[in-house]
Amino acid sequence: MLKIWGRATSSNVQKVLWCCAELGIEYERVDLGGPFGGNQDPEYLAMNPNGLVPTVKDGDLILWESNTICRYLCATRNGEHLYPTGSAATRSHVERWMDWQLSSIGPPMGTLLFGLIRTRPEQRDHAAIEAARRKAVASWMIVEDALEDRPYLAGQELSLAEITLGTLVYRWHAFPIERPQLTNLKAWYERLRQRPAFKKHIEIPIT
Repeated sequence: MLKIWGRATSSNVQKVLWCCAELGIEYERVDLGGPFGGNQDPEYLAMNPNGLVPTVKDGDLILWESNTICRYLCATRNGEHLYPTGSAATRSHVERWMDWQLSSIGPPMGTLLFGLIRTRPEQRDHAAIEAARRKAVASWMIVEDALEDRPYLAGQELSLAEITLGTLVYRWHAFPIERPQLTNLKAWYERLRQRPAFKKHIEIPIT
């Protein structure tokens, strides 16, 4: 059985849990990181030298980096509907959003998380929070435009593009900030909210 190390409130762990749910993969999960600690223990660092979560063990194989884990699970558990294998061009429509999540929307959303949720009100850097909000707006507008003629980012069906961005779009709508009216983004978010695995693994308290 697949074994996953990582706390369920971590956005990177949530990606993997949602992916497992969509693929019907059974797993054992061990709370680790954040308030649980353990991610700097020597035995954990021997598996994942970054000291981050999640780490996954599948047989004798150890994996880390959440997007890589999701691609691996799709490739080994009949996940072609989430991560197409037949055409490099089709697959690129999924992969570009996975890379974009790491390079473009992830950084400002991370700043908002730490500034609004993990920092006491009296210690918040409001200038940094506002700068991150503006950067996030610019990035979410790219998603808004991409969804103009399709229900999902890579086409007509849910893919790893949604799974890697799901936690961030949930947090975007949950953070106590000013947001422009982005109708395509909101409709896409509402479609994701209809999936039981999204409700179970993504729509949980943000810590």
